Amino acid sequence: MTKKQTQAYTEEFRKEAVRRAEQKGNTAASVGRELGISAQQIYNWRRQFNRLSDKQFNSLNGVDYSKKETDEVRKLKRKLHDLEQENAFLKRLLRTLRSTKSKVRAD
Repeated sequence: MTKKQTQAYTEEFRKEAVRRAEQKGNTAASVGRELGISAQQIYNWRRQFNRLSDKQFNSLNGVDYSKKETDEVRKLKRKLHDLEQENAFLKRLLRTLRSTKSKVRAD
């Protein structure tokens, strides 16, 4: 059994198809016929663009939603978590040192 290969379209192509379908006098069906794709595909891209679902489009209103930025955010979250754990450890250590210091004075 062979898998059906799907055509990978560039982000620019998808944006242009959606833009053309939204122009007055054009329909998704007519643009789809011109570009050799189905009207449903244009509707899907429009929905993805409007919702940014599955991050099909990398940027909207100057905000970058690319995978590179996502990886950086994950890396920063991991670093923040590690620093919070280190901070908690140092606070416990400080409390321990203060309590042993006061016990030593009492003796």
